[in-house]
Amino acid sequence: MFLFPNIFQNSIFAPIGALTCLYYLVKFSWKLLLGIRIYVLSKFWRTDLTYFGEWAVVTGATNGIGKAYAHELARRGLNIVLISRSLEKLNATAKEIEQQQGKKTKIVQADFTSGSDIYGPIEAALKDLDIGILVNNVGKTYDELPCYFLGVPNVKKAITDIMNCNALSVPMMTSIVLPQMLKRKKGVVINISSEAGTHPHPMLTMYAATKVFISFFSRALNAEYKPQGIITQCVMPLMVSTNLTHDAEINFFVKQADDYVQEALNTVGITDQTRGCISHALQHFFMDNLFPEWFRLSQFGINMLHQIIEKRKPVMEKWRKKYKTN
Repeated sequence: MFLFPNIFQNSIFAPIGALTCLYYLVKFSWKLLLGIRIYVLSKFWRTDLTYFGEWAVVTGATNGIGKAYAHELARRGLNIVLISRSLEKLNATAKEIEQQQGKKTKIVQADFTSGSDIYGPIEAALKDLDIGILVNNVGKTYDELPCYFLGVPNVKKAITDIMNCNALSVPMMTSIVLPQMLKRKKGVVINISSEAGTHPHPMLTMYAATKVFISFFSRALNAEYKPQGIITQCVMPLMVSTNLTHDAEINFFVKQADDYVQEALNTVGITDQTRGCISHALQHFFMDNLFPEWFRLSQFGINMLHQIIEKRKPVMEKWRKKYKTN
């Protein structure tokens, strides 16, 4: 007497199960194809960046990812405006680019932690340049990272510095460069966010919060101005060996800055949001699925992070001494 209901249930749930499997198969296959297009085929099929203008502007251009962007953009045919805090490093980087890449350079000294007063002189320095690409790269975090929100000396200054450098710089620099891009109906704004901007990250609270601002700003700006020929790309790297990551050892997971930027620039015009390289895209996929947000926000997750910090303290201290010496 219960045979009919069982048959009825099976006839209903079997197609639902099949459709669900088909949905996830198509979704995964589509993501895989997109990944191949973005990170593999882009090596051979990439955008000519000189189309957008004669000059590229890079903030935080004397170290790490910013310096790598400056060199790679020059290698691809653009003149470079370098903006950073250290005049000595600016001159050295400009000389490197001119000698190695044979392109013109212009330097602008600015401390992005100083607030809104710096942008008037920057705007004056960029006036009348045919700027095709802006790379908003400059960034800052706590000197000792990861740590609790109140776990740094002079926390109020640290908050202001990080907000000014990471968050304020992006819309302010964009507001300077965007009007002349709109006149020409072409341009690229590349905003460097982070994997930390994909979820709330305890022990990285201020850094992650400013990076998610960059991500949301980029996506909205792209929606507003892409129909007018302006591409806004948000780059969300994981570990790249730079001062910010204490010159982490390079391996499959940790990219060298030059290699990372070369791959990331290949994706311009192909995707509006990128992890930059196939290694980081794969890491993001597995981290997002194996370490969901509830785990990152749990006390267990925070304790686990503490253990990692304790193991890395000798390495970080060694790097700090080396960095101060240099």
